[in-house]
Amino acid sequence: MVERRKMWELTTWDKKFNGIDRSMQPDIIKYHYYLANELSELESPNGDVRILYTTDRVAYASSSVVEENISEGEVVAIPWGGNVSIKYYKGRFITADNRIATSNDTSRLSNKFLYYWMLSQKDVIGSFYRGAGIKHPAMKSVLSMEIPLPSLPEQDRIVSILDTFTTSIDNLKQQIEQRKKQYEYLIDSAFGGTYKEMMKKAESGEMKVETLSSHGTFTRGKRFVRTDIVDEGQPCIHYGDMYTYYGISATKAKTHIPEDFPKKMRYANKGDVIIVGAGENNEDIGVGLAWFGERPVAVHDACYIYQSDFDPLFLSYFLRSGIYHLQIKSNVVRGKICSISADGIGRALIPIFPIEKQREIRDKLLPFEDLLVNLQQQLEQRQKQYEYYRNKLLTFE
Repeated sequence: MVERRKMWELTTWDKKFNGIDRSMQPDIIKYHYYLANELSELESPNGDVRILYTTDRVAYASSSVVEENISEGEVVAIPWGGNVSIKYYKGRFITADNRIATSNDTSRLSNKFLYYWMLSQKDVIGSFYRGAGIKHPAMKSVLSMEIPLPSLPEQDRIVSILDTFTTSIDNLKQQIEQRKKQYEYLIDSAFGGTYKEMMKKAESGEMKVETLSSHGTFTRGKRFVRTDIVDEGQPCIHYGDMYTYYGISATKAKTHIPEDFPKKMRYANKGDVIIVGAGENNEDIGVGLAWFGERPVAVHDACYIYQSDFDPLFLSYFLRSGIYHLQIKSNVVRGKICSISADGIGRALIPIFPIEKQREIRDKLLPFEDLLVNLQQQLEQRQKQYEYYRNKLLTFE
């Protein structure tokens, strides 16, 4: 039977919490806290001091700039406000408004073991975040959680196994990031390199460019909401899935609406390109998806169905190029939800190539898309394995 102790018995935090008896917090370790906007201004690509944001974001600052406010140690942190994010760091750091813990006695409780255990309890810790606006953790509940205390060698063994998984996951993420940059470069190269280079080639007669609206028509989808979605029925594409699920093309839809859903819906047919016209930021708006399903797919009203004389995959690649996104950026209406009109998309200039050249460009880019999909699948599989073993190793029944 593994011994268990309350978190307050084993950890020291960064401040005295309201409503908690003094005996539960005999000591604290104070840190200097930065505002989030201050931290973003301190970021440096060559920084040597970790910035502990309240999110999972990883960044560094230069020690010469933040010298007076540098902290050092081995810590586990959760945000004071917002959504739960559990972070571990050992070394020199500066911090936003995190609540920061460290083990009272590392011969009893390893900080890295504490981190992995807290990750396994992320949903429980998240349930302690309360409030009508920005949620804050009920720290009495957090400090009252019972931590299992296997022997230190057993803690080290568990940490070693989980570190192997996280190293593998980090390596895959780095590979994906590197491949994405290479992929983005190749896509832009296929359409002229940069917008300026494309226009220079157009002015010299080396390349012809025309607007998207002059080569096709835009039809806006019709509204449905997540609660309309069912397991089986009419295939449909929700605008939110354009960012998180779909890639360059699709033959099957992730979601469905009832077969007898109002006939007012509008559909993309095989060979059409679906373009997303709304989102939480202006960076992804305008990306496209070539639809190759045999059955028409119902399209959400935050998307446009574009029918044109372009090869669908060629066009879908163009809609992910920096050349295109630079052009539509000024046409995005910013707000809580950013949006762009069909006219704003249609004014974008695209290089005009014969259909054979379009297919040649498409075929050169397809292997990189497949490679990224494969790497992403490997990452998802490895993350599932990690979570399975983490929960299994940290459940002491």
